[in-house]
Amino acid sequence: MGVRVFVASSSGSVAIKKKQQDVVRFLEANKIEFEEVDITMSEEQRQWMYRSIPPEKRPAQGNPLPPQIFNGDRYCGDYDSFFESKESNTVLSFLGLKPRLASNAEP
Repeated sequence: MGVRVFVASSSGSVAIKKKQQDVVRFLEANKIEFEEVDITMSEEQRQWMYRSIPPEKRPAQGNPLPPQIFNGDRYCGDYDSFFESKESNTVLSFLGLKPRLASNAEP
């Protein structure tokens, strides 16, 4: 199954769109394989995403907003968690992936 990024293609929020693009572009730029899952196109996928986020990681009110990141069935985190891992250069660990050889390491 691998890394999956849950997004909403028809989000009216510019902030959400920007966060989704940031995650996707980073993964593409670093040649990290992933699947983009559009929750606006599949009620089943949307419900799976909501159910699969651990209760302690859900917002106090409302539903979790995209992007939400998983590796298989393991929840990695939301955009803020992703951003923190990017800033600390620990994205592979955040995604549950094995470190690469030095020549292919993240910039």
